[in-house]
Amino acid sequence: DHATLKKAKDCTPIQYPKPDNKISFDLLSSVALTNTNHDHDQPSHLTLKNDSIPTSINLRVYDGPEQRYCPAGVYEFVENEFGERELQINAQNCIHCKTCDIKDPQQNINWVTPQGGEGPAYNGM
Repeated sequence: DHATLKKAKDCTPIQYPKPDNKISFDLLSSVALTNTNHDHDQPSHLTLKNDSIPTSINLRVYDGPEQRYCPAGVYEFVENEFGERELQINAQNCIHCKTCDIKDPQQNINWVTPQGGEGPAYNGM
């Protein structure tokens, strides 16, 4: 799947309607429903093989697809102290769908099982 990602210059941004809270819901509320739990002091289960790829290739060529293909908002580009955009990984939001492991165009994200098996708790849904 990662090999089929189109370059940003060849695409038109999609304008999605705002969530209506009946059929569609906002991202953070949906993540909260998973009851995801990761201990704050555990090592991140999401790492990069090469820290420069998200900005040098993914952001430049594909407009940072990490921030769109992740259904839990784990990946976001934030501005650093030098005014440059860099990838921030919010691993505590991860719902273990492994989309990042599949869709990343450079196959740069290393997804491993979290320490202790923490993650979503879907019981009661």
